[in-house]
Amino acid sequence: MTRGNRRSNSASGAVERVIDMLVSSPDVGIMIPIPQYPLYTATLARVNAHAVPYYLQENKDWQLSVSDLEHSLAEARAKGTDVRALVVINPGNPTGGCLLESNIAEIVRFCERHRLVIMADEVYQTNIYTETNPFVSFKKVVAQLGSDVELFSFHSISKGMIGECGRRGGYYEAVNIDEKVMGQLLKLASVSLCPNVQGQMAVDIMVNPPRLGDASYEQYKAEVEDIFESMKRRAKKLAQAFNSLPNMSCNDAQGAMYCFPRVELPQAFIDEAMAKGQQPDSLYCMQMLEATGISVVPGSGFGQYPGTFHFRSTFLPPENLFDDFIDSFKRFHLGLLARYSPKI
Repeated sequence: MTRGNRRSNSASGAVERVIDMLVSSPDVGIMIPIPQYPLYTATLARVNAHAVPYYLQENKDWQLSVSDLEHSLAEARAKGTDVRALVVINPGNPTGGCLLESNIAEIVRFCERHRLVIMADEVYQTNIYTETNPFVSFKKVVAQLGSDVELFSFHSISKGMIGECGRRGGYYEAVNIDEKVMGQLLKLASVSLCPNVQGQMAVDIMVNPPRLGDASYEQYKAEVEDIFESMKRRAKKLAQAFNSLPNMSCNDAQGAMYCFPRVELPQAFIDEAMAKGQQPDSLYCMQMLEATGISVVPGSGFGQYPGTFHFRSTFLPPENLFDDFIDSFKRFHLGLLARYSPKI
């Protein structure tokens, strides 16, 4: 197994660099999950390449279906698209799902069969709140299978306990990538200035944290555990709140920083949104913002299965304000249903 790594200002910058390398013509396509973090569609649009979508399975905690992957790939190639890579976001953004090791193995074998590069976006790997779906890296599974599949894995300081979406720094690790390709990636990196110094320092702390006996170990351990346990409590509480409401269902947040609940909107509300030329979930989110000050992102911004409506909510509000946050949301949702549902 050959490997190498490169630092960047963020995992997003590393993703963009790899996509720049993969795309050589407008015929190139890259498979992306739906729903997905919009970095991928935006970057593919910038380099004039095709986004080849595949749907995650909401009824199976957002796992991937190999049969759906096969269908999406075959359909794209039949149209003349040169599909070169598969993007997997694990743990998921916006879904909060975490892939089973068996599912990752299926994905690796799929990419072997079809000669696809794997782009494993694993920036939320320390944000795991479930015992049933622990984080397993694609690199580990590739090694266990003795696979020669080409793999880029991405990680970041800003999504775990170190940077918390403030400081920016990241890296990617390349596995089974030809040395000539790595040379070209080095050239692309050399065009830019070096990653910011604070980000590089934080990456060093993340990959080489204080150890037992170090002067800072006890404080570091206490701070990281305090942040993590608080996020775990908030993740559980928010999913329970969404599932307690009518016309709403939400998978547990197994990882990342998000819940992605599904909303069954009244037909009268859908009709009003369409008459205004807006997506119904976008109007729902805007009305929520205006009524409560709560900002969430509509599912249409990430892509979603046709005929369904979702929104992404973080569980990042401070824990001492979390109950007020949930109460405000509940009042808005129940009020909207009361206004738009048929009167009996």
